[in-house]
Amino acid sequence: MTSNKALWGGRFEQQTETSLQAFGASLPFDRRLWYCDILGSKAHAHMLGAQGIIPATDAQEIADGLDAIAAQIEAGDFVFDLVDEDIHMSIERALTAAIGDAGRRLHTGRSRNDQVATDFRLFCKAQAEALALRVNELRGVLIEVACDHPSVVMPGYTHLQKAQPLLFAHHLLAYYWMLARDFKRLVAAQDAADELPLGSAALAGTSYPLNRRQVADELGFAAVTANSLDAVSNRDFALDLLYACSVTMLHLSRLCEELILWSSSEFGFITLSDAYSTGSSIMPQKKNPDFAELVRGKTGRVFGDLQALLVTLKGLPLAYNKDMQEDKEGVFDAVDTLEASLRAVAGMLATMQVNAETMRAGALGGFMAATDLADFLVAKGMPFRDAHEVVGRIVLQAEKTGRTLQSFSLAELQAFSDVFDAEALAAIDIDKVVARRTTAGGTAPVQVAEQLNQARRQLAADTHLLQGVASATA
Repeated sequence: MTSNKALWGGRFEQQTETSLQAFGASLPFDRRLWYCDILGSKAHAHMLGAQGIIPATDAQEIADGLDAIAAQIEAGDFVFDLVDEDIHMSIERALTAAIGDAGRRLHTGRSRNDQVATDFRLFCKAQAEALALRVNELRGVLIEVACDHPSVVMPGYTHLQKAQPLLFAHHLLAYYWMLARDFKRLVAAQDAADELPLGSAALAGTSYPLNRRQVADELGFAAVTANSLDAVSNRDFALDLLYACSVTMLHLSRLCEELILWSSSEFGFITLSDAYSTGSSIMPQKKNPDFAELVRGKTGRVFGDLQALLVTLKGLPLAYNKDMQEDKEGVFDAVDTLEASLRAVAGMLATMQVNAETMRAGALGGFMAATDLADFLVAKGMPFRDAHEVVGRIVLQAEKTGRTLQSFSLAELQAFSDVFDAEALAAIDIDKVVARRTTAGGTAPVQVAEQLNQARRQLAADTHLLQGVASATA
């Protein structure tokens, strides 16, 4: 019969107070680490057998027993009991119940401290890679939408006021480059988790002749940790992943804010698919960008996940403290939220309708060719400050009469300055205004075409990098 006594209960005369079992248990959430825990335990058992620390037959029996438990969990037949506190004890208890003394030998040369650090690093490595893949999928969608609308002109904004015209493709690619940086942060978070802490035991290492390198190789870690104290107390890798998730969510939130604005009747630049919108319970006409709003709203909780772990860790003495049990829920929440958000944003972009004529009409308003008109006067020899004043007076007149700059005739422009000639009308043509921005990284069609090529090359290289990391750890 299986005992209800905790596996560490040898020196205790009383069991944990009943109401505190649930308070102290991490099993309700860290059971998510079961697969990582089984992988780590199998590698540890293999090494113990290879080193002659336990009989090779026991090592094999342990590995087989762990595989059987994995099958049970996958089938939904495994019973989790709060008396076990965490996933590590839960699996070890089941293993011992199934195979007897061999199962009791599994924990030789390790502690839950280095065990959980190993499990959590395996989890963070896998999640960083999966999220990087999702980021790359969204980068690909941005490229596709930009390629589908190569000549659409839209207003660009500063202070949410119309500033200068630019290509819609150029605007989308701004988010591509944000996500390219997010990809690098996620890869860096994966690298930060890529050291094996197992073998550090509770804090000081162990007297058993462990082969840590063998375990690292089996689990796909690039290195073993250099200091046992740091190994069991380090959660920098989790902070790195949370930071990468936070910045990526920040970028998604900015993009969603624009999708929300652009889909409003006041803008009308895009129409979101019905599949990525919802209605109102009282107003039949409503079509709400709820999923874009949810991404924007969920960004705050991911920021909170990062802040929570920073505050948890800031005052902890070395080495392990029970406070560190609080490291996982925030990471679980952040990676789940980001993964769902990346899917939602990719779907919204891939299925939205781009209202090119509305965007172009918006680019004609707001006197966004004013800078080019001033530059025209400067090119004719007028000092910039004088040119700025002349064009400012033209804009004032246009504003008072409800006109665009493009509606002014040459004669009307010359009433403000005789420096204007027939070429001035070309200076304020919206397509020519965009085409003149030919500096590297500018919005001219020729530069946006080059930017798209650069984006494709970088995405291909990053995808290849991710595949290389995956194959190296398989």
